[in-house]
Amino acid sequence: MNALLKRCYSTIPEAAAAARTASTPRAVRLRRSRKPPVTAGESDALPSGLTPSEFVRFQRALAKGELLRPDGTEPTEGEWLAKLNSRRSRLRGTREVVTPSGVKETQVVGEKVYLPNIIFRLVPNFTPPGKPYNPYEATFRIPQSVTKTDVRAYLAAVYGVRTTYIRTDNYVAPVRRAWNTAWVRGKSYRTYKRAVVGLLEPFYYPMTLEDMPKEDREAREQFLEQEYHVTMRKDMVKGQLLQMTKKNSPGWVWRGDLTTRRGTILKKIAEQRALREQFIQVTKERMQERRDQ
Repeated sequence: MNALLKRCYSTIPEAAAAARTASTPRAVRLRRSRKPPVTAGESDALPSGLTPSEFVRFQRALAKGELLRPDGTEPTEGEWLAKLNSRRSRLRGTREVVTPSGVKETQVVGEKVYLPNIIFRLVPNFTPPGKPYNPYEATFRIPQSVTKTDVRAYLAAVYGVRTTYIRTDNYVAPVRRAWNTAWVRGKSYRTYKRAVVGLLEPFYYPMTLEDMPKEDREAREQFLEQEYHVTMRKDMVKGQLLQMTKKNSPGWVWRGDLTTRRGTILKKIAEQRALREQFIQVTKERMQERRDQ
């Protein structure tokens, strides 16, 4: 039974295998670029399920004789992959002990580690235009001090989610000039670490407007408008931008989108041009009157 479960675990869906290939680190992609390319949406895994890196590792261990069994046989690629995946997904920090009454219990090894005071922010996956959403990956924004092992242990201990791979990359807030010409770091929330986690079971980001029917989407947008006033916030941002860029005239007020429409802008230009032409005409008539005198 255990061998069957391990074999089922080692066989991942095609979408998950393609996602694993797409999120491969840059150094690995450069090394594999010397070989025939893999088209988008496909996996570079072999028929046995091994990736090129795992296959090279298996061949190296096989040549060194590290996989030789006591009976003289050697494991197949599928058996080696099942053992590798079972070790990757093992529950760390526990062991089974037998009590004096003969009952097996799970005991925590070492000291207990309580939940950290950090935030795992779940965000939608990056989906290129025209491509379907990949449910076999989940994207998190985590503090920069959190490692891949911490992410794997946190998801397994708190939510019972088993992961296949984890890719991380750091995002640093851009440096800009302050009012006193000094270089300062940007907003702190723009400095974070992104973790892309491979999943065994599909998971869709909840309450995504793009995936909702028309009725549900309209109801969701109405709820967001009532609770968070999205339109009012956008108008306030536009008003602040115009106040910082337009002339400080005492009679100017924000009139919504009317001041930013193309027709309104052309109308204002025509009015200013007419006033300029009228001023030129009046000045010309006055100059002619003075010459006649």
